[in-house]
Amino acid sequence: MIAERLDSGLPVIASDLAEEFRISEDAIRRDLRALAAEGRCKRVYGGALPVSSASGSLTERVLVQSSEKTLLARTGARLIQPRGLIFLDGGSTNLALVAELPENKSLTVATNSVPIANAVLNRKGLRLLMVGGEVDTELAACVDAKAVLAVQTMNIDHCFLGACAVSSQLGLGGFNPADTLFKRVLLSRSQRVTALVTLDKLETRAPHVIGPLAFVHELVVPHDTPSHLLETLEKAGTSVLIADESPQSVATGV
Repeated sequence: MIAERLDSGLPVIASDLAEEFRISEDAIRRDLRALAAEGRCKRVYGGALPVSSASGSLTERVLVQSSEKTLLARTGARLIQPRGLIFLDGGSTNLALVAELPENKSLTVATNSVPIANAVLNRKGLRLLMVGGEVDTELAACVDAKAVLAVQTMNIDHCFLGACAVSSQLGLGGFNPADTLFKRVLLSRSQRVTALVTLDKLETRAPHVIGPLAFVHELVVPHDTPSHLLETLEKAGTSVLIADESPQSVATGV
């Protein structure tokens, strides 16, 4: 039963499980250790977090929860200021953001993602700066040493960071070590950082650490995010914004 809850994306608390099943917390902790050894969860103080579902290729993820990603993107686009350099990190939610970018704000869009660069090229009124290097076929993005060096020379006004997993205790996490390092460099070169996060990534873990949540200025989360998750994320030191509830909620001027 614990494994089923973790597989469905729910975090678990040892004391609550012990009370529910009327067994000792030691017995629960043994089960959690066994599940962690199988790679099915990440042990944290008081319980365990499920493994993020965002570990597949971009091709696999781009069609998943597309309406939710559109609403996150629409809300995130309203945060963009005019005449800036914005960086769109690789990922399916940031790909959805391209369609919502305003055309009348004299923006330069930088990205390391091939699909995002292609989408920007199909938009009018946007300048594109492509970060090159060897393309990782699973990520469809450049995250090698050449890409890292290119980002280190940038002064990024607003970065939309891709995160595979978000946890109030563990911070931002990723699955690919090179991609994780690339994201750390993005954090260091950006004046403002926003992460658009689907519900399945909240309170999950990934094996590589990007940084604490306090490094992100805003988390944009779905409108149906449970209130207890909102409170926990805000206590971790970041601002949490609720995305639009329906596709009809279009931002003025975007």
